[in-house]
Amino acid sequence: KTMGLTDIVLLSAVEIFGDFNFRWYAQTNALSYLGGGILGYAGVVYYLIKSFRSDNVLYVNGMWDGVSGLIESLAAYIILGDRLSRPGQYAGLVMVVAGIYLMKH
Repeated sequence: KTMGLTDIVLLSAVEIFGDFNFRWYAQTNALSYLGGGILGYAGVVYYLIKSFRSDNVLYVNGMWDGVSGLIESLAAYIILGDRLSRPGQYAGLVMVVAGIYLMKH
Protein backbone atom coordinates (compact mmCIF):
# COMPACT_ATOMS: atom_id res chain seq x y z
CA LYS A 1 0.00 0.00 0.00
CA THR A 2 1.38 3.39 -0.93
CA MET A 3 0.60 6.57 0.89
CA GLY A 4 -2.08 8.70 -0.66
CA LEU A 5 -1.66 12.17 -2.05
CA THR A 6 -3.78 13.41 0.87
CA ASP A 7 -1.16 12.23 3.37
CA ILE A 8 1.62 13.87 1.35
CA VAL A 9 -0.27 17.16 1.15
CA LEU A 10 -1.02 17.09 4.91
CA LEU A 11 2.62 16.34 5.70
CA SER A 12 3.66 19.25 3.49
CA ALA A 13 0.99 21.57 4.89
CA VAL A 14 2.02 21.10 8.51
CA GLU A 15 5.66 21.61 7.51
CA ILE A 16 4.77 24.86 5.73
CA PHE A 17 2.74 26.00 8.73
CA GLY A 18 5.77 25.38 10.91
CA ASP A 19 8.19 27.05 8.48
CA PHE A 20 6.10 30.20 8.12
CA ASN A 21 5.60 30.50 11.86
CA PHE A 22 9.34 30.11 12.47
CA ARG A 23 10.02 32.78 9.83
CA TRP A 24 7.58 35.17 11.47
CA TYR A 25 9.05 34.38 14.89
CA ALA A 26 12.53 35.16 13.58
CA GLN A 27 11.27 38.54 12.36
CA THR A 28 9.14 39.51 15.38
CA ASN A 29 10.19 37.43 18.40
CA ALA A 30 6.46 36.86 19.09
CA LEU A 31 6.18 33.69 21.17
CA SER A 32 2.90 32.74 19.48
CA TYR A 33 4.82 32.22 16.23
CA LEU A 34 7.41 30.10 18.02
CA GLY A 35 4.58 27.95 19.39
CA GLY A 36 3.05 27.68 15.93
CA GLY A 37 6.37 26.55 14.49
CA ILE A 38 6.81 23.89 17.16
CA LEU A 39 3.23 22.71 16.65
CA GLY A 40 3.82 22.50 12.90
CA TYR A 41 6.89 20.34 13.34
CA ALA A 42 5.07 18.10 15.82
CA GLY A 43 2.62 17.54 12.96
CA VAL A 44 5.53 16.69 10.67
CA VAL A 45 6.65 13.96 13.09
CA TYR A 46 3.11 12.57 13.25
CA TYR A 47 2.64 12.44 9.47
CA LEU A 48 6.13 11.03 8.88
CA ILE A 49 5.40 8.14 11.21
CA LYS A 50 2.03 7.60 9.55
CA SER A 51 3.68 7.64 6.10
CA PHE A 52 6.39 5.17 7.10
CA ARG A 53 3.69 2.69 8.10
CA SER A 54 2.82 2.26 4.40
CA ASP A 55 5.95 3.25 2.43
CA ASN A 56 9.73 3.28 2.64
CA VAL A 57 12.00 6.26 3.28
CA LEU A 58 13.04 6.60 -0.35
CA TYR A 59 9.46 6.96 -1.59
CA VAL A 60 8.18 9.09 1.28
CA ASN A 61 11.14 11.45 1.12
CA GLY A 62 10.93 11.88 -2.66
CA MET A 63 7.22 12.61 -2.63
CA TRP A 64 7.44 14.84 0.42
CA ASP A 65 10.31 16.86 -0.99
CA GLY A 66 8.52 17.37 -4.29
CA VAL A 67 5.05 18.19 -2.95
CA SER A 68 6.39 20.30 -0.11
CA GLY A 69 8.69 22.24 -2.40
CA LEU A 70 5.89 22.96 -4.82
CA ILE A 71 3.25 23.89 -2.23
CA GLU A 72 5.66 25.93 -0.13
CA SER A 73 6.92 27.75 -3.22
CA LEU A 74 3.36 28.65 -4.24
CA ALA A 75 2.50 29.75 -0.70
CA ALA A 76 5.68 31.84 -0.44
CA TYR A 77 4.89 33.45 -3.78
CA ILE A 78 1.27 34.25 -2.84
CA ILE A 79 1.40 34.85 0.93
CA LEU A 80 4.93 36.14 1.51
CA GLY A 81 5.45 37.85 -1.83
CA ASP A 82 8.71 35.95 -2.45
CA ARG A 83 9.97 35.84 -6.04
CA LEU A 84 12.64 33.93 -7.92
CA SER A 85 15.28 35.86 -9.83
CA ARG A 86 15.48 33.90 -13.10
CA PRO A 87 12.96 32.23 -15.47
CA GLY A 88 14.97 29.00 -15.30
CA GLN A 89 14.16 28.75 -11.60
CA TYR A 90 10.45 28.68 -12.45
CA ALA A 91 11.20 25.99 -15.04
CA GLY A 92 12.75 24.01 -12.19
CA LEU A 93 9.43 24.12 -10.34
CA VAL A 94 7.73 22.71 -13.44
CA MET A 95 10.25 19.87 -13.34
CA VAL A 96 9.29 19.22 -9.72
CA VAL A 97 5.69 18.67 -10.90
CA ALA A 98 7.00 16.19 -13.48
CA GLY A 99 8.99 14.42 -10.76
CA ILE A 100 5.92 14.08 -8.54
CA TYR A 101 4.00 12.60 -11.46
CA LEU A 102 6.75 10.10 -12.18
CA MET A 103 7.04 9.08 -8.52
CA LYS A 104 3.29 8.47 -8.31
CA HIS A 105 2.96 6.48 -11.56
